[in-house]
Amino acid sequence: MSPVLAGVLQLLALVVALALAYRPLGDHMARVYSSPDHLRAEKWIYRAVGANPTAQMRWPAYLRSVLALSAVSVLFLYLLQRLQGSLPGSLGFSSIDPDQAFNTAASFVTNTNWQSYAGEQAMGHVVQTGGLAVQNFLSAAVGMAVAVALVRGFARSRTGELGNFWSDLVRGTVRILLPMAVLGAIVLVACGAVQNFAGIHPVGQFTGGTQQWNGGAVASQEAIKELGTNGGGYFNANSAHPFENPTPFSNLFQIFLILVIPFSLTRTFGRMAGNLRQGYAILAAMAVIWLSFTALMMWTEFHHGGPAFDLAGGAMEGKETRFGIGGSAVFAVATTLTSTGAVNSFLSSYTGFGGGITLLGMQLGEIAPGGAGSGLYGMLITAVVAVFIAGLMVGRTPEYLGKKLGVREIKPAACYILVTPALVLSFTAAAMALDTLAHSMTNSGAHGFSEILYAYTSGANNNGSAFAGLGADTQWFNTTLGIVMLLGRFLPMVFVLALAGSLAGQRPVPETSGTLRTDKPLFSGLLVGTIMIITGLTYFPALALGPLAEGLAS
Repeated sequence: MSPVLAGVLQLLALVVALALAYRPLGDHMARVYSSPDHLRAEKWIYRAVGANPTAQMRWPAYLRSVLALSAVSVLFLYLLQRLQGSLPGSLGFSSIDPDQAFNTAASFVTNTNWQSYAGEQAMGHVVQTGGLAVQNFLSAAVGMAVAVALVRGFARSRTGELGNFWSDLVRGTVRILLPMAVLGAIVLVACGAVQNFAGIHPVGQFTGGTQQWNGGAVASQEAIKELGTNGGGYFNANSAHPFENPTPFSNLFQIFLILVIPFSLTRTFGRMAGNLRQGYAILAAMAVIWLSFTALMMWTEFHHGGPAFDLAGGAMEGKETRFGIGGSAVFAVATTLTSTGAVNSFLSSYTGFGGGITLLGMQLGEIAPGGAGSGLYGMLITAVVAVFIAGLMVGRTPEYLGKKLGVREIKPAACYILVTPALVLSFTAAAMALDTLAHSMTNSGAHGFSEILYAYTSGANNNGSAFAGLGADTQWFNTTLGIVMLLGRFLPMVFVLALAGSLAGQRPVPETSGTLRTDKPLFSGLLVGTIMIITGLTYFPALALGPLAEGLAS
């Protein structure tokens, strides 16, 4: 079988699996977030944190709860790393330096999972399982809760109430993420992923000495890492490591875990909004972008010219032979179009245009299908902008899902669109102006610039992947990337919840013959066009200096 055909068959199998899971999972999530009942285990959690799960919250209260949980999480994870040397199960590792501890705490709480350290050489079992893995669950559940709050804003009328954050958080964790992660971990263990609490031990004799490995609860952390679109790996090689991703089947299964919740949330949106076709329209826009990017990536990596590429069957540098170009390309697009950031190949070794595709995928705003929750609310914000543009074109007040889109709605939507590019471009410019930057860059020219642009794009969009040619374990990068990750996560949430509160307070507007139909293929096309135009106008100059220049020169 040719490598191209193998890659296409993997993609087809993935599409079928996602299609089969779409309806049952989407409906299940809608029931979870709409049910008035609470499980006994959930009631115990509410008592422990002192929360009233039945109290309805307006958007400022919902936001305060999000920020309070996240602030406590950052502080807890920071202290856990700083005290690691005194904790049991540390495997003899010392405490983490302050700047790296701050970066890692900000990274995992914001669902970014950027890592400027080698996991198997820095983090013990307590930090990995009691700190990082816990935040993998909580950060994903927070994103899903905010997305559901926005959906309620569209679905409700004449009230500013968006639900209860603590109820949404606990239900998302207990009823959705936890059972799915358990099943995912069992599958990964069956595939050969490691799941133990072994210490550091030699694994064989090599020239010059022995090689040492440490075990860990890898399969369980790998499952929630992908399912919650987190991305932080137990080992430095991430999903290229055979302990995390042993076989081609486990590779395809991990891609499935990455995509299944973001895609299925579109059905949850349609179900909760009372119109499934609205969810299908959003799904269509996501699917068109994802399939187009995947096809472009596979074409770029398979057909790059040159004798070495011809002998290898494509651009095999930096890719695992057990996955091949097809499995690596599909994985790379899935992780950069979501907020996962896991990698099963060395992105810095991709072709110039291939690296540009991963960059552009993040710069779209992580919305196709995006992260767990963040993809849906990012796409809905863009839909609001698309409807507003369409309204301006035909000269009537724009309406979306029975809600008028006026100044109060467009201001937070516009701020949401602008805040992430502002972070990316301003911090990239500041980093490039530093005299000491050359010490962190292993490449010069267009590729070196791409490393810096990629780092801040990844941080601000809460992705977490890296070109890996950048030495980011410095005080400058640890501190600034930590700040960018926090601002890139929580500033957009402010605007999402403000928009949700404004929408929930409106009276429903009856549909007329002049209302733009937002459940038709025409609207899906308008939405895709809006996304590409906004992204192109924002990032094209930076892309031209980096991956485009490199691709045209090769």
